[in-house]
Amino acid sequence: MTATEALKTIKAAIEGAPRNGYVAELHLQVIKYAEVLQNVSRKEFCEALGIGDSFGTEFMKMKKIAGRLRAANLDPSKI
Repeated sequence: MTATEALKTIKAAIEGAPRNGYVAELHLQVIKYAEVLQNVSRKEFCEALGIGDSFGTEFMKMKKIAGRLRAANLDPSKI
């Protein structure tokens, strides 16, 4: 999967999330696709999803956490 495809998938997932689950879904999706999003900047991420720049910080946090979760045997395909 390419970064562009992952961003489209993430956008669809967060748009389909319940209003009170939006941020949690965003976190899960970034963790799931962290490997293909490694070269995506926070600005590119927010622009592609049409979300506020403040979510760029969340994006960067989840990319960092994803590596630790994978090291602990998380299977991203199950997210």
